Amino acid sequence: MTMNSDFALVVPEILMAAGAMLLLMVGAYGGEERQRNLITWASAGLMALVAAIVATRGGAEATAFGGAFVDDGFARFTKVLILTSSALMLVIGKEYLERRGILRFEYPILIVLATLGMMMMVSSGGLIALYMGLELQSLSLYVVAAFNRDSARSTEAGLKYFVLGALSSGMLLYGASLVYGYSGSTSFSAIAEVIADDGVSLGLTFGLVFICAGLAFKISAVPFHMWTPDVYEGAPTPVTAFFATAPKVAAGALFARALYDGFGNAVADWQQILVFISIASMFLGSIAAIGQSNLKRLLAYSSIGHMGFALVGLAAGTQAGAESLLTYLVIYVIMNIGTFAFILSMERDGKPVVQISDLAGLAETRPAQALALGVLMFSLAGIPPMVGFFAKFFVFKAAVDAGLAPLAVAGAVASVIGAYYYLNIVRVMYLSQAERPLEIRTNLIGQGALGLSALVMAAGWLPIFDGFGLPEMAAAAAQSLLR
Repeated sequence: MTMNSDFALVVPEILMAAGAMLLLMVGAYGGEERQRNLITWASAGLMALVAAIVATRGGAEATAFGGAFVDDGFARFTKVLILTSSALMLVIGKEYLERRGILRFEYPILIVLATLGMMMMVSSGGLIALYMGLELQSLSLYVVAAFNRDSARSTEAGLKYFVLGALSSGMLLYGASLVYGYSGSTSFSAIAEVIADDGVSLGLTFGLVFICAGLAFKISAVPFHMWTPDVYEGAPTPVTAFFATAPKVAAGALFARALYDGFGNAVADWQQILVFISIASMFLGSIAAIGQSNLKRLLAYSSIGHMGFALVGLAAGTQAGAESLLTYLVIYVIMNIGTFAFILSMERDGKPVVQISDLAGLAETRPAQALALGVLMFSLAGIPPMVGFFAKFFVFKAAVDAGLAPLAVAGAVASVIGAYYYLNIVRVMYLSQAERPLEIRTNLIGQGALGLSALVMAAGWLPIFDGFGLPEMAAAAAQSLLR
């Protein structure tokens, strides 16, 4: 492949990088007050444009730069989801940041750069490209976590995320160095060939364990979850909303890319690792959230549990498992977009509130919003006929078909436990009396995100997802990953 064709393959990433640099110059030299709204909308428009370009690109799998960059159906599927969710969360959170006086032109640019890193992650064809994309994403996220400079909690969140993120990056690099030392290559395809010919040596096993540990941190999986509740609570709520959507998709897709492409011939070796972190994540997320009174901390533990459920599909090590992982991520993102659209609108006396007790009496004062949020809680709990039930059903079915029935049973038990705190939110909204009514600062975009996501979750699987061909798209993407 020539250099021109290499660059042609990475046009979406080039557009993102060039757009970020251009918007940075506009913000630096055009005056922050005048340009921050323009830059925010331009950043969202740029991501939407790139998502459209990626979605309309067809063709078979292609590689660039010596196999370091992979463009296939799996990468395109996840990139569209990442770009769309990033653009939506940027627009939904804009008004919140403006009301608090913390919207600066750097914020949307950092989101664009983080999204660019995620795009590189899901297209990585080797350990070096993987690390480059991961660090571009992480460095941007460290900054936005501490973006509210006047808040000690936001600064603390950014510092905790940075310190623990650096530790996880070190573990990932150590694992990559072991894999390189024992396989002689950083390319996933070359590593897969070595494993197919010689099996998995002890050194490769250790390298695989450290790589899984580093990636588990990025996906908030137990036992590398400790940063999640504090960062979710301390970061500005629009940042928390962003953390709960696109980065989860990118980390889950990267996990699948590394294990299926690089270690697809060693499923038995990494399957036991994923089974452990999956079970631990599901149960810790389900149990630890029960005692939470802060909505953002509750959703942090919820995200830990949901990533455990997503890893059930990945642990299957089959095409059906990869397909169920992608389906789960799509549904999880939709549920979180709606949930955080509502949380961003919560106010009392002009100040944001995020306590579960603040939802008391919402069904009387705001029945439409209470109904929409209730639907999303039922879906997050996985209660039929909400679409969230089907997300869990597909990952459990993939696990059972792969001979991991005990894992599916453990997931079902954890799901029942976790339903308690979701249903408790519904109870507070409908059965508790409010001392003072909650103020809802809604805008058209936030209302639309909340209403549409609730409608999609309540409409059931067939008319929405099956009608739009999500199973077929997820199956095609999974098939390209297991080529």
